[in-house]
Amino acid sequence: MIISSTELQNNFGKYLMLAAQEDIVITRNGTEIAILTTIKESSTGYTNVTDSVHEKAPEYSPLGKKASFDEFLHLQQASDERYEYIDGEIYLLASPKTVHQIVITELFGILYNFSQGTNCTPIVAPYDIELRRTPENINIVQPDMMIICDLEEKLNEDDYYKGVPSLVIEVLSKSTRRKDLIKKLDLYMSCGVSEYWIVNPDNQEVTVYLFEDLNISDSATYKNNEVVPSFIFSELSADIRKIFRVKN
Repeated sequence: MIISSTELQNNFGKYLMLAAQEDIVITRNGTEIAILTTIKESSTGYTNVTDSVHEKAPEYSPLGKKASFDEFLHLQQASDERYEYIDGEIYLLASPKTVHQIVITELFGILYNFSQGTNCTPIVAPYDIELRRTPENINIVQPDMMIICDLEEKLNEDDYYKGVPSLVIEVLSKSTRRKDLIKKLDLYMSCGVSEYWIVNPDNQEVTVYLFEDLNISDSATYKNNEVVPSFIFSELSADIRKIFRVKN
């Protein structure tokens, strides 16, 4: 089946289901640009994108169409790719770059040491977190790192966590900057996260937000030789030099 990109945008759910039966080639201005297909070897010669549509997608890109939560779940279950679902839009996440992973490694060591002897657990992505603005507005995100202090109490029978992390950390990249600084900040604030760290490897800064009553109660930015303190955990702090492996 061959359809235009406009037709796909107007009937995304319909063609997502049809892709399980046959490959759907997407055209723009008469030129074939992408394919919607199930997880199998495509007979058309196009590169499979496992039920998603993208053209050399960047690290964090919207697929260009609002989708229902059921459509997102169908896509997620049928694909090995990583996706997030925020305010009705699906985002594709690709593999992070080296500097991102180095920062995550250093931060995990700090969080792990802090958590020893407490009821809190540090967890790194990929790990789905379900956040609800309202009972009907369901969002699924994969924070780079988080601290969860009610893990055992909020695990369901399928071993999925259904609570809200106390602290969430996102490490910026050029493609995720706007989402992490605006969309995710608002989502975390609105859904009960208490503290949010935004880590910027480009300028080696960490900004910490304290959320109270679903609003920003306090914030601070740390750089150079400073130490980042947590607002909600008195024993948790992180040396900027260690996070970014700054040599003395």
